[in-house]
Amino acid sequence: MKQLIIGVSGISAVDNPCPGVGVARSLREDRELNAKIIGLAYDVMEPGIYLDWLFDKIFMIPYPSHDKDTFIHRLRYIKKNYGLDFIIPNLDVELPLYARYIDEVAALGIKLFIPTQEHLKLRAKDRLIEVARLINITSPETHVVYTLEKLTNIIYRMGLPVMVKGIFYAAYKVNSVDEACLYFERIVEEWGYPVIVQRIVCGEEMNVVGVGDGNGGIIGQVGIKKMWLTSLGKIWNGVTIKNSAMLKASETFVSLYNWRGPFELECIVDNSDIYLIEINPRFPAWSYFAAGVGINLPANTVRMAFDLDLLHPGRDYEAGKLYIRYTYETIADMKILQNIITRGEN
Repeated sequence: MKQLIIGVSGISAVDNPCPGVGVARSLREDRELNAKIIGLAYDVMEPGIYLDWLFDKIFMIPYPSHDKDTFIHRLRYIKKNYGLDFIIPNLDVELPLYARYIDEVAALGIKLFIPTQEHLKLRAKDRLIEVARLINITSPETHVVYTLEKLTNIIYRMGLPVMVKGIFYAAYKVNSVDEACLYFERIVEEWGYPVIVQRIVCGEEMNVVGVGDGNGGIIGQVGIKKMWLTSLGKIWNGVTIKNSAMLKASETFVSLYNWRGPFELECIVDNSDIYLIEINPRFPAWSYFAAGVGINLPANTVRMAFDLDLLHPGRDYEAGKLYIRYTYETIADMKILQNIITRGEN
């Protein structure tokens, strides 16, 4: 098998870690894949830039807010000067760009295995009730609002506290009407209309990560229960679980929508009730957990895209395995930072 060159974005690993470092680590553990891994960075201080045991090469890329030509030009440069066969985008903000220009990226000789533009619309929080119903679970009471008047009326009826969310991004737990109005205006200013008001449900936070093959089949999934969260609500410790209803809902989701590529379903589980809280159309920051228990989803995503045999097809995972996140210090040469700043690569 020829050597593959794989680009991985989202390589920041600070207090709000992105998925890229875990994805790269998973790829490294597939010894038969014969791959070089490129880190695709948006900021010169992203920690992944300095982890040379994970990444063979680093390139800065333009922010997703730049125009298409700038984006395509940079990918063409990387392809020509180093090589690039496949990209795993790991950030919500860049996925619409890749999905929109998937044909242009393919014309460069670069493959993607990502959700379609229609799939990305499913993550909108006003769609969750419909999706949850169709995959036989439930979703918290949710309302779409465009005005402060409707916001306050709903809160008075639902009671406090509630969640105030953007249609795709941002979520705040609020304990007063004044606080809700403040976050409403903040969300509108940053992300636009509409704003979502959602009833808070109690229970255990459980998630499932998986990858769909685009034809209704699932090439692997792992369920976890969050045990310890950071102040930003990010998982620090977790444990693998096998909640049969949640895993069945995940399979139904992939089958119903012919989902293509990675996904994460975020749920709250209260006894027999499973509430769908979020759909993430990418690998989560904890995705290495799946590889660590024998379900290497990033590696199998690449293998699926290149029609290679999957690692351990159909393999199950063991419940009760712990995930322990930790901080790690690394020392790097100042020359790396200088190269990134002056040349945009290292």
